Amino acid sequence: MKKTTIAGALGMVCAFGFGPVHAAPPADWSKVAATEITLFYPGVSPLEWVTKGTEHGGARALKKGDTCADCHSDETAKMGQLIASGQKIEPEPIAGKAGFIPVKVQAAHDGDTLYLRFSWKQPKASGAAKMDDKNPMKIAVMLDQGKVTMADQGGCWASCHADSRTMPGAADSKKKYVKDGSLAGGVFYDLVQWRSGEKKGFDGHVADSRVMEGGKALVAAEGKLDGDTWSVVFARKFAGGEGDVTLAAGKIYNFGFAIHDDHAAGRFHHVSLGYKLGIDAKADITALKQ
Repeated sequence: MKKTTIAGALGMVCAFGFGPVHAAPPADWSKVAATEITLFYPGVSPLEWVTKGTEHGGARALKKGDTCADCHSDETAKMGQLIASGQKIEPEPIAGKAGFIPVKVQAAHDGDTLYLRFSWKQPKASGAAKMDDKNPMKIAVMLDQGKVTMADQGGCWASCHADSRTMPGAADSKKKYVKDGSLAGGVFYDLVQWRSGEKKGFDGHVADSRVMEGGKALVAAEGKLDGDTWSVVFARKFAGGEGDVTLAAGKIYNFGFAIHDDHAAGRFHHVSLGYKLGIDAKADITALKQ
């Protein structure tokens, strides 16, 4: 389902059943604090690898309660370069693939709608065959309300498994998603995505399956490439529908995001570690009322 643009959402009746939309993103994003998060190329590092001590030295720290960011937040660029080059956990290295992408993340809200802005310089193209010929770039954001096992430690990794599509030896149909995933029980990731070629925003979720539609919280998604710099803004209501995490002031949510650069698809993306998003609450990224 295509979502309206940020500008088009103002002062009009949204076609998706949300009623009049009067909210507006910050007029001057330069006045909103920015947090730099470096996405890295993860190679073949599904949850099974992350939690296996004989393969991943950090598995013991995870069992003690540490987060992936506790150990790796200062070395994501180095990790991405090692993996993208094929030196670690990547049996199919892509020549010229960027190892990491530094991204500036900004967040704000107006009491009813959360605005998330991501900006970064587009890496040099690898020249490899296009996996997704429709979309040069896709960006996705995932939120958890504290019910997905390991989301508080590993961000999106709780949905990444060895049988995922494009993993070595995996079938086209994925078998595993979120452990004990259940919309009724609140055990799911809220997922929003914007696709550059299709110029569409998607509002879905990941529970016992991955669904790219059905959510009602996302009211607008808009991206722009200005020279070599991307900027993408999502606007989503605090309250939504099935598969939407309900946001509230003073609360903190598990947060992670990924970019499919260079016409990538499946696991060949760049990902963040797991972080915290606070609504008027101190966190890695804090959305303050404007």
